[in-house]
Amino acid sequence: MATLGIIGAGAIGTTLARQAIGAGLDVVLANSRGPETLAATVAQLGPRARAATPEAAARAGDWVVVSIPLAAYRQLPAAELAGKVVLDTSNYYATRDGHLPALDSGDVTTSELVQQHLAGAKLVKAFNNISDHHIPALARPAGAVDRTALPIAGDDPQAKAGAAELISRLGFGTVDAGPLAESWRFEPETDAYTVPYAADPDAIRSAWAQFAEALRSGTPPQLPAAGPGVPLPAARLRTLLAGASRKLTADRVIA
Repeated sequence: MATLGIIGAGAIGTTLARQAIGAGLDVVLANSRGPETLAATVAQLGPRARAATPEAAARAGDWVVVSIPLAAYRQLPAAELAGKVVLDTSNYYATRDGHLPALDSGDVTTSELVQQHLAGAKLVKAFNNISDHHIPALARPAGAVDRTALPIAGDDPQAKAGAAELISRLGFGTVDAGPLAESWRFEPETDAYTVPYAADPDAIRSAWAQFAEALRSGTPPQLPAAGPGVPLPAARLRTLLAGASRKLTADRVIA
């Protein structure tokens, strides 16, 4: 039986765990605080899920999803992830992760930075541009006329094919955005980031602007609600990716 290892038990990690179990996969879930802290989560997920250390989750997975704050990327178990297809969901927010000069300057993309640490792994950028709420809402079986597409990027063609197979099992089509150097095309505040999956894009943009203003003013911010989702066809996603403008940290509303 195929197994999905997941390092990071936040909103995206646990949502993908549920999708994977629904698709007939076993799940090994890990976080930075130890397997015992995931007892309640694993109990909710059911008998196809178990908790483990990040190292054990990496070893167990036929694919491994990494869904952690970018600031913690150096804690990922590089030795255990060597040779694995690793789906990287990370995004860079300097207000959360601290400023990283190589990302602020655009010398590398977020996933290129993670790939440097995971030198032996086969990294594929995926699931970073859609909200956790929209994943179960928009998942559809292969062949569905309203199937939503997600972008992927990676330097290894076989790894991208393997990631696309997993993503299809989880309910989505894929559009190849190119190598990791092009993964900026679906990073925060680009045209393909979160908004096109929302039924009310203007409401999402307004909510993010209010969130950014709260950060600047020192008011405790509240993350914007994703709202209802809307399918994003592959053809539309290709157009958004092709027309994207790169958003460096200084150019973003939420740096």
